[in-house]
Amino acid sequence: MDIELARTFLTVIERGSFVAAAERLHLTQSTVSARIANLERELGCPLFVRNRAGTRLTPDGHRFQRHALELVGALERARQALGVARGYREALVVGARFGLWEGCMLDWLAAMRATAPDVAVRAEIGFEDDLMQGLIDARLDLGVMYTPQYRPGLAVRKLFEETLVLVTTRASAPAEPGDDYVYVDWGPEFHRRHQAAFPDCAAAAITVNIGWLGLRHILAHGGSGYFPERLVHGELSAGRLHRVAGAPRFALPVYAVHAAAAADTGALATAIALLADPVSRHAPR
Repeated sequence: MDIELARTFLTVIERGSFVAAAERLHLTQSTVSARIANLERELGCPLFVRNRAGTRLTPDGHRFQRHALELVGALERARQALGVARGYREALVVGARFGLWEGCMLDWLAAMRATAPDVAVRAEIGFEDDLMQGLIDARLDLGVMYTPQYRPGLAVRKLFEETLVLVTTRASAPAEPGDDYVYVDWGPEFHRRHQAAFPDCAAAAITVNIGWLGLRHILAHGGSGYFPERLVHGELSAGRLHRVAGAPRFALPVYAVHAAAAADTGALATAIALLADPVSRHAPR
């Protein structure tokens, strides 16, 4: 079987429609439809029900999903195994959001090197959609993110919680967003809780999807915003930022996502254990 047929099948499931799958794969919709039709001919059964409401799996499609994950996963694991650099017993591909790499994941990387020096690590940055797709395709061994999507064949583990605090460059400020507020998109759960806490808050003049960008702007030009406490600890201690008294704090859980079939031993188990250990997440550098 052409592995691209199985990969296209999984992308249609992930995206929910042929059109969205075509956009994700940078193909035409007719190409995606042709691939699925070829796959259905090879298997001798329909895999999807197509109607105006969207695309859903048939019972045979549900049964084939597990096999498709195994097919794509086996190929990617083989590629990774063959690509392990000489002198290393194993390789891991780990992806995380930019804000998590800054500080937290970099410290974990140092701890991983110290604990398992014979494991080669490839580090990648991405947002949740890209990280989840990499896990579904088995291109990533481990994804670390704020808002995981629960998918068949993947295991989700809560690692720890970030604490988001409202900080400002002003010595004193009201306990709510002002005109100089920079809204950082920390995901849908933060958005929901932010709206509940500040129902009268108008749209921010500046919105960013990377915390680092918002923090650099505030430090350079003044303003306020919500950031993980660990990221602004140094700026608070130095007096360049001030915690806004009375402003609500928000908990932001961090999750590890990996293939459920992956053995809970070896390099992956070591990586997850170190991520869950606060000492390893803040290793001396």
